[in-house]
Amino acid sequence: MDPAEGLLADPYAVYDRLRDTAPVHRIAGTDGKPAWLVTRYDDVREGLANPLLSLDKKHALPGNYRGLALPPALDANLLNMDAPDHTRIRRLVGRAFTLRRVEQLREPVRETAHRLLDALGTHGSTDLIASYAAPLPITVICDLLGVPDEHRRDFRAWTDPLVTPDPARPDVARESVVSLLGFFTGLLADKRKNPADDLLSDLIAVQEEGDRLTEDELMSLAFLILFAGYENTVHLIGNAVLALLRHPEQLAALREDPARLPDAVGEFARYEGPALLAIRRFPVRDVTIGGVTVPAGETVLLSLSAANRDPSRFPDPDRLDLGRDAAGHLALGHGVHYCLGAPLARLETEVALAALLERFPDLALAETEPRRRPSLRARGLLALPVTY
Repeated sequence: MDPAEGLLADPYAVYDRLRDTAPVHRIAGTDGKPAWLVTRYDDVREGLANPLLSLDKKHALPGNYRGLALPPALDANLLNMDAPDHTRIRRLVGRAFTLRRVEQLREPVRETAHRLLDALGTHGSTDLIASYAAPLPITVICDLLGVPDEHRRDFRAWTDPLVTPDPARPDVARESVVSLLGFFTGLLADKRKNPADDLLSDLIAVQEEGDRLTEDELMSLAFLILFAGYENTVHLIGNAVLALLRHPEQLAALREDPARLPDAVGEFARYEGPALLAIRRFPVRDVTIGGVTVPAGETVLLSLSAANRDPSRFPDPDRLDLGRDAAGHLALGHGVHYCLGAPLARLETEVALAALLERFPDLALAETEPRRRPSLRARGLLALPVTY
C-alpha cells in the first residue's frame, strides 16, 4: 500500500513502519505531488527549526508543488514566510496578542462553554463537534477579533473546503476564498472607523519604531487567526474527548482530580494532536535529513503526529497516560514558527473539558468509530455522537 493511502486509514501504523524502515520517505503529498515524509522525533524537531527548510513557496521547484491558491491579501501570512519578514510580523503581532490578553479570555470562554452545554439540556444525545467543540472556538475567535454579533456566522462553511478540498468541486474552494476576502475587507474597514477593545483594532494600531502592518498583512493575519484558531482547537477538543471516552480509567482519574487537567492537555495534544503534518517546507539548498539527501526545492512534510508517537522520545507512546510528562511534544510546532495561538488553544481545551466533565458525569460514545475528516493534514473528527 502507498504510505499516503495508509495515512488516511491508520496513520500511526504507517508511521511505526516508516520510522523503522524509511524514516525519510518519498510519498505523494497532500497536493498529489511528490514529497518527503519525515517521521522520527529528532529529525522532525530539528526540521521545524532548520532555517534551510523554507516556508516561502518561491523556493519550491516549478511544477513540484500545488498548494491552495490564495490571493495575495490572504497568502501573505506567517505560514508562508521566513525571516526577516516572519520576524518582523511576529514581533508586531506579539505586541497585541499577549499572554495577558489570552488569560483575560478564560472567564468568557467558560461562560460560552456553559451556555452551549445549557442548550443541550440535562440528558439526551448530540454530535459533540457540531454542538460544542466547533461553536466554542468560533465564538472565542470572533470575540478575540472583535467580530460584531450581527456578522457572526458558522465559518466552517468557508474554512472546511480549504482544509479538505473536493477535487471534483474546485469552485467551492474558490467561492470560499472570495467570501473570506470580502468578509475581512469589510471587517477591517469597520475597525479602522470604529476601533474597539479587540485584537483586530490593536493590530491596526500597533507599531514599533514607525513600522506598521500593511493592509495585506492585516488581512492575512485575521484570516490565519480565524482559520488556524478554529481548526486546531476544534480538533484538539474533539480528539481529547474521544480519547477520554475510550480510556475510562484515565477519565475516572481526571474526574477524581480535575487539577490535573492543565497538564493533561499536553498529553492529549501529544497522543492525538490536531494535525498530522506541519506546514510544508522547501529546502533552499540540498539538505540532509536523517541520513537522506533531499534536493533543493522539493517538498518536505514533517510529521508532528509521528514524532509524538516516537518511542525513542515517549516510552509506550500509543498509550494515553495523563500522568506522563508530555513536555517537548510537537503538536503545535517548535522553534520560531511555534503556533502563535498555542496558549489560546490550550486554554480553550482545558476550559471546554472541565465544563463538559463537570456537567455530564455519564458522558458516553454513541458510536464505536466516529467519522474522521478524510485529510492527510488535519487530524480531526467530522462528528462525535455521544449520549449524556
